Amino acid sequence: MTMRSSRTAATGFVKDFQDFVIKGNIFDLAIAVIMGGAFGKVVESFIKDVITPAILEPAIKASGAKDLESWMVGAAKLGLFISNIITFIVIALVIFLMVRAMAKFKRKEEKMDAADTKECPYCLSTIPIAASKCGHCTSDLPPTM
Repeated sequence: MTMRSSRTAATGFVKDFQDFVIKGNIFDLAIAVIMGGAFGKVVESFIKDVITPAILEPAIKASGAKDLESWMVGAAKLGLFISNIITFIVIALVIFLMVRAMAKFKRKEEKMDAADTKECPYCLSTIPIAASKCGHCTSDLPPTM
């Protein structure tokens, strides 16, 4: 490999890397990771400090443990285990609700897009609803009501 071809390969790599970074995907991903981490800490604290003690307080007192961390059955840390299960369920529920909301929004958006288009009766291409001539097959279209 000559000096010239290795320099070209290096500049090609740098250009590809710049394109990757500049397109914004890397920034979107970084923001998502940071926001996800912060959101996870808030949810974890809410569950650990508010929800779990409220739910498990009667069981902790009945077992004679002073707090969640000391609630043990033999060597098993039952309190922490149940707390982690509750955390998982709440986070899974929040993610499910977010995904469900996004899917609903996407369906609504698709309905709006579908209302703006129609199908050419000759070539079956999707065209704007106000079109009087198909942009694909150039057929004159019947007027739409």
